[in-house]
This record gives sequence, structure tokens and C-alpha cells, in this order.
Amino acid sequence: MRKVCTLSAMLVLASALAYAETWTGKLFDAGCVEQRKNEQKMEACTPTSGTVSFAIQASGKILKLDADGNRKAAEAWKEYNNSADRAKDPDAENDGAMATVEGTLSGDEIKVETIEIR
Repeated sequence: MRKVCTLSAMLVLASALAYAETWTGKLFDAGCVEQRKNEQKMEACTPTSGTVSFAIQASGKILKLDADGNRKAAEAWKEYNNSADRAKDPDAENDGAMATVEGTLSGDEIKVETIEIR
């Protein structure tokens, strides 16, 4: 019985991973985007160290990240800003970064499995 339960759990996990999708696009501060959505001026919505909710623009759509994705994105943003390239010129203009997000889409929100910022 224990083997059947273990096997079933593994199959459920494998099937869930099979439905994961990948999006690549520019990362934004979701709160800023929400305030400016009618203005079409999202250039000013570059994330900062204080950003707590993130969104990605991919395939012409703005997709928000789930709570866990926001936490992962905040950590990745911090690492991105502390990277060797950014450390060379910390006063350089930060015009945002491209992100690759893997997860599952539910409405306009991505349940994030992984995020990479470059």
C-alpha cells in the first residue's frame, strides 16, 4: 500500500510539472503597472529594492506573479542588483531586466516554480 501511495504521488508531481509553461519578458513592479495601465507608460515601473509585487510582460500581456513568485522575484531582483556587472557601476541607470519565469497560468497570474533575471 505504501508503494502505491508513493508511486501515485510521484505521478501526480510529474504530471503537474508537465503542464508548466515558460514566459520570457521584461519584469515590472505590478503595483506601478496597475496604477499606470491606462497611461501605457510602464517604463517608469522598473522594480526597486522595495518592490513587493511583480509582473512580467510577455507575448503582449501583463502577467502577475503569485505570492510565492513575488518572494522568489524579490530575491532574484536583489541578486541581480548585487551581481558583478551591476557592482562595477552601481549608479548606472536601471532600466529593468529580462526575466524568465516557469510555472502555470491561472487567469492573469502565474504560479511561479522558478524565476531567473538577467
